[in-house]
Amino acid sequence: MLATLERIELLENAENLARMVLESDIAEQYQICLYKMQNNKETQRKINQFVNLKELYEEVQRFGKYHPDYKRVMMQIREFKREMDLDPLVAEFKIAENDLQGLLDEISMLVGGAVSSHIKVPTGNPFFDTKSSHGSGCGGGGSCGCG
Repeated sequence: MLATLERIELLENAENLARMVLESDIAEQYQICLYKMQNNKETQRKINQFVNLKELYEEVQRFGKYHPDYKRVMMQIREFKREMDLDPLVAEFKIAENDLQGLLDEISMLVGGAVSSHIKVPTGNPFFDTKSSHGSGCGGGGSCGCG
């Protein structure tokens, strides 16, 4: 019974922490940037152009330089990625996303470190991936679907 109450209290505290993160300036900036990026027709055109070509790129990658469209697709994918990455709203979103990820990484490290220095805490930030923290890195990619 005591373990169950303790578990409930821990989960409630975790929910409070999540609410604090959601109400933070960093999360608010992330939401604003995401909204602007998702609702701008030109930005979405660039993202969709890149995403659509990514499918062809993956097919070409399977055959390598022997694929008849290899050179064209390789050149276009770099061109489309650059155009997308240089879009001011995509760039602003990526900065906000990195800031939010940094906050989440710091929280994970604090919680994991408070439990034990041997706890593996996945982060996407090499700054946190030290021998003492045993960070494993997630390499997840952006939630916008453009990375």
